[in-house]
Amino acid sequence: MLFSRTFPISPQENTTGERTYLDLPCVGVGVVVWRGDQFLLIKRGKPPRLGQWSIPGGLQELGETVREAAAREIKEETNIEIEITALVDVIDGITHDEQQAVKSHYTLIDFAARYVSGEAVAGDDAMDVGWFRLEDLANLDLWETTNRVIRESADLV
Repeated sequence: MLFSRTFPISPQENTTGERTYLDLPCVGVGVVVWRGDQFLLIKRGKPPRLGQWSIPGGLQELGETVREAAAREIKEETNIEIEITALVDVIDGITHDEQQAVKSHYTLIDFAARYVSGEAVAGDDAMDVGWFRLEDLANLDLWETTNRVIRESADLV
């Protein structure tokens, strides 16, 4: 037998709702949605980075492609329709605990997309939504990787 793992894998959630100490990475998708010269961010309603501005997205579900997951997550979090234009990057977010065990591992697949339709409103995973310009990045206190992905996505829409 080439692969002998017991499925399904059920995440252990701590008191903050984070998925920790899993057997496999979680696959997440994010989308930098552009409407003209503005990009869309959500204020996170759940950990990690609760209350911070972030690229909208979420976890891929079993049986859906990453592009399907991206479009679904954008619709759920922001109520808008998008057209994915390009893959921006794939990023591994890995955290370790005090004993250097892998506490969490997210493989994040980030896309660039064009806004198609809909009124941007915060869904149940978001506290707020907002449209921003590249010159706003310095004041948003984003994760450095998020800043880079947003800047790179500008050339791909």
